[in-house]
Amino acid sequence: MTTVHTTWTSPLGPITLVGDDGRLSGLYFETRRHAPTADTFGPRDDQPFHAVVEQLAAYFAGERVAFDVALAPAGTPFQREVWSALRRIPYGETISYAQLAAQIGRPAAVRAVGAANGRNPVSVIVPCHRVIGSDGGLTDYGGGLDRKERLLRLEGAWT
Repeated sequence: MTTVHTTWTSPLGPITLVGDDGRLSGLYFETRRHAPTADTFGPRDDQPFHAVVEQLAAYFAGERVAFDVALAPAGTPFQREVWSALRRIPYGETISYAQLAAQIGRPAAVRAVGAANGRNPVSVIVPCHRVIGSDGGLTDYGGGLDRKERLLRLEGAWT
């Protein structure tokens, strides 16, 4: 497996994109909890990321609501199940952690769903920012609550 990376400056700050054999395995804000160390990103190579950067730019410009990117996030089977469910949350909508747990058939696993959500290595594209608290309030986000709020405002899901 060949791992490479690039850095792109988004409206929310620098984002490191990591790819494995042509598939996106990581999208990390500069300040992000649970990000791997930079020595795991491989050498810099901008070439494999042109389509991802174009799609991200269109998303941040309000011109794209879904991504068409080959993904390869590393995680446990449970984490991958949660991340797959995240991709089904429509643009401009939010759900609670309890609703997400129920959607995957594990209504008692709210905390585990929250932990898996927090470990999502491909934020924005796998829209973990669309998960909010049961009370309708913003809850934890690995990239910071300010970024979460800005992403939800961009999508029209937060006023």
